[in-house]
Amino acid sequence: MAGRVRHPIDIRSLERWLNKTVPEIETPLEVHQFGFGQSNPTYQLTTPSGDRYVLRKKPPGKLVSKTAHKVEREYRIIAALSTTDVPVPRAYCLCEDGSVIGTPFYIMEFLDGRIFEDPVIPNVLPDHRRAIWADAVRTLAKLHRIDPKSVGLEEFGRHNGFYNRQIATWKQICGAQAAVEDVDTKEQVGQLPFFQELMTFFSDEKAQPADRGTLIHGDFKIDNLVFHKTEPRVIGILEYGPLLLPPWEMSTIGHPLSDLANLLTPYYTAFLDPARSVHLHPGFLPRATRGLPAREELTELYFSVLEPEARENEKSTSLELSLRDEKAVEETRRRELQWAQAFSIFRLAAICQGIAARLARRQASSEQAKRHGDARTLFAEFAWELAQSSKGVEVKSKL
Repeated sequence: MAGRVRHPIDIRSLERWLNKTVPEIETPLEVHQFGFGQSNPTYQLTTPSGDRYVLRKKPPGKLVSKTAHKVEREYRIIAALSTTDVPVPRAYCLCEDGSVIGTPFYIMEFLDGRIFEDPVIPNVLPDHRRAIWADAVRTLAKLHRIDPKSVGLEEFGRHNGFYNRQIATWKQICGAQAAVEDVDTKEQVGQLPFFQELMTFFSDEKAQPADRGTLIHGDFKIDNLVFHKTEPRVIGILEYGPLLLPPWEMSTIGHPLSDLANLLTPYYTAFLDPARSVHLHPGFLPRATRGLPAREELTELYFSVLEPEARENEKSTSLELSLRDEKAVEETRRRELQWAQAFSIFRLAAICQGIAARLARRQASSEQAKRHGDARTLFAEFAWELAQSSKGVEVKSKL
């Protein structure tokens, strides 16, 4: 996983700093660089006794983005969550002195576990597959039930208006991407199907999920989790997946359903035409994979972990009142999650539109990039179908 060092660092200077600041990390160090972590160079440090650590640093040179590459922010949330029951690697130190190895960096525990790039979780027993998915959902609920103030993260983001800000941001992005012209044909990329209808639907605050803010990961999914080497449990939330995003760079205070919808996306997209898209998983079709929990089962588990007090209160009320209230709660949750899923799929369509724009500019050229770009139409159409179904309009999929 870790290989040659592509972005050299001053190892001797790092060792001198560690000897003074974190003496429990033995020196001299053997240093290799991971293939992931392209946003922030990421290294494996190995001590003489074989202990391993991970170092992440800002890239060298002038940074184009003022918001990306914030290793200090990554360190802050990992350190804060270490006091909770959310599994994260231990954070050892943060160095903001650029003179040590050229740019600020932090060091955290190396997690020696399993990463499943395929969310179907192939090559495991059905009971193991079910337990893996269940613990992923439990882990997400544990993250969402944390009060940001209780861990010193009350200023980590705005506590309300998450979806309205997202809608405004993606509306602007999609407009810019649609206007991009092909360098040869001069033909514009064009707007997504049902774009105006989707913007009208998402902007209707009466249809939106009830506004709330919790700590969110930003890209929570199976391949961004590290599981125990033999047991079906999460030992760390990172982002080692195929998108090569740095740990926790997208984390903020936002709407928790955005994370849940992202995690459950394979259950929805499994029904789409694989000839028109990418990264679809037919294994998520009903009864296609033994041991894979039903989407409704995972949703129920999520809310039972997120709101255990509410479950106890339901049990203490009269049976008739409890059943009536439970039905109303379930209907609200179904509608809100369907809305969040529609927005999640729309966002996926917008990302694919962005790939199409890069293709038009000849900033991308691979066949895989072309398939991603072409998939924008399918995802936008599907987002609109989900939007209509969240309003109670029955639509038969033709996708």
